[in-house]
Amino acid sequence: MCGLLAYLSTDADRVGDAHVADVQHALRCLHHRGPDDTAVWSDTRAVLGFNRLSIIDLEGSPQPLPYAEDRYRILFNGEIYNYVELREELAAAGAELTTHGDTETIVAGYHLWGQDVVRKLRGMFAFVIWDTLTGTAFGARDPFGIKPLFTARLADGGIVFSSEKKALLELLGGSKAAGGVDPASLQHYLTLQYVPEPATLHRGIRRIESGTSFTVVDGELHTSRYFHPTFPVRPVAKDAQQPLYDRIAEVLDESVRVHMRADVTVGSFLSGGIDSTAIAALAKRYNPGLMTFTVGFERQGFSEIDVAAESASAIGVEHITKVVTPREFAESIPLVVWYLDDPVADPALVPLYFVAREARKHVKVVLSGEGADELFGGYNIYREPLSLAAFERVPRGIRRALGALSTRLPDGMRGKDLLRRGSIPLEQRYYGNARIFRDDELGFLEQRDPDLSHVAVTRELYERTRAAGYDDVTAMQYVDLFTWLRGDILVKADKMTMANSLELRVPFLDPEVFAVAGTLPVGQRVTKETTKYALRRALEQIVPAHVLNRRKLGFPVPTRHWLAEDLHDWARQIIEESQTDEWLDRRQILWMLDAHRDNQRAGSPVDYSRKLWTLLVFMIWHGVFVEERITPVVPETVYPVRL
Repeated sequence: MCGLLAYLSTDADRVGDAHVADVQHALRCLHHRGPDDTAVWSDTRAVLGFNRLSIIDLEGSPQPLPYAEDRYRILFNGEIYNYVELREELAAAGAELTTHGDTETIVAGYHLWGQDVVRKLRGMFAFVIWDTLTGTAFGARDPFGIKPLFTARLADGGIVFSSEKKALLELLGGSKAAGGVDPASLQHYLTLQYVPEPATLHRGIRRIESGTSFTVVDGELHTSRYFHPTFPVRPVAKDAQQPLYDRIAEVLDESVRVHMRADVTVGSFLSGGIDSTAIAALAKRYNPGLMTFTVGFERQGFSEIDVAAESASAIGVEHITKVVTPREFAESIPLVVWYLDDPVADPALVPLYFVAREARKHVKVVLSGEGADELFGGYNIYREPLSLAAFERVPRGIRRALGALSTRLPDGMRGKDLLRRGSIPLEQRYYGNARIFRDDELGFLEQRDPDLSHVAVTRELYERTRAAGYDDVTAMQYVDLFTWLRGDILVKADKMTMANSLELRVPFLDPEVFAVAGTLPVGQRVTKETTKYALRRALEQIVPAHVLNRRKLGFPVPTRHWLAEDLHDWARQIIEESQTDEWLDRRQILWMLDAHRDNQRAGSPVDYSRKLWTLLVFMIWHGVFVEERITPVVPETVYPVRL
């Protein structure tokens, strides 16, 4: 596990001492991703740097790792869980292996199999392989996008790759040199609460997409998608269902087993829900002394500490908790945003930061339950097509009339949103699990493009689902794999754990698990009564009975209450001090803040907290990365030099 940074020149004999020094300087931004080891290697056309967190075989696999008598050098961030089996296959094919780790497996596989090596890798990864003989590069990200990889082109024509955007900002020379804020990405952020791949909030920096490989030849970057998730279009016979539940249980157990491979102690996050409890229960089979971790708040109804403790007791694991106060929460935000690189307006990432910090005191690796909802149909919104089925039988003209009626109903009125959503097709109403501002609610955005819509983000995705013949539920899951999962869930998981030099592993997001989940008919995913139906049936033999049907909470955050009470003055100060007038009408945002407070005091159902939080996170991000007015102090225990 590491933070990688690669500079590739477009011209031979271009690289000099200045390029090496620049990479060494920018590597400081990635120290938290790998505090155990740092190294930089260069030749006349490339500079490769890395910081590493030692999990397996640090001494035997120093990076940038050479292979084939120094023909190749590889930078690799992640873990390959089937590396033991791949090493045996490579050795049988005549490959020379001199280390005992997983890094060499990738580059040896590339030497033997070429670009097809990515299809053999079971794990989370982002890597760059430099071929000194041909002066070309090859790299890839894992299928789901668990590990990040950013890219940009420098003023001298060189191409750079990094695990974090902030290192590229250092090489580019700051926000302005990186092209400044991208208006389209900001508009998408305000809709989705994250910037969708492959864009970032800076014009000049992009992301290599999940499930994509790339080459750099003659200074040109070319990408190719190698992972194409598929779902069934025909139901499974009823007599095959029980073996299916057994197969789900078996593949999850096997996934957890290989995810436990490490030379250090592995722990597990435990929120109290079915997903994390299942992972912890399976992990205990391979580590009887498993430690689990959870986080909560002092406010009643916004803490899973008690239910997580109950689950920990039921499966017999040691359990450690962290309670976050409103003051701790607010004070951490600038630092959290610095770690994020781009704004993500999911309040749950803050408690995730704190539980990761607590876990790092005890372990270097944790397991977690991310991905179960997207693969097995766990979000309540996936049941929406079932509740809207009646609208499909209503003539289109009447549906439009019902939609028009919904606009005249007061905000917060029961049924208003149901009428609105039932009146429009799936492609227009669903653009991922989060939906913050609708297009008609962006009046405060100073540089709004009226022709730009969320539909632009999902149009190609829906075209694929229609071509495949997917039903609406499956289409929603497919869209989430390319939006919500990789844009929000996995970004906060990676950034908040790596902020604390903690490696997070997600056994649900495993190719073998997806191979089984991808066979489930829609009726085995969601019903009118429940979500994740097949998974719940499969976990009856693994998870305590009291957990199986518990309402999903995750790490809930009381921002609705705090922005009306404890954090109202803090939020007002953020808005008043922000220098974002180029982008936002702050008067409207201040009005929204006060209206939210007044509504909460009056007991009104109108709640602006998610909208406000999305705006506040952007303002703090702008203060850190654009204005450079906000300078978080990075903890010295993780990051020894203040930038």
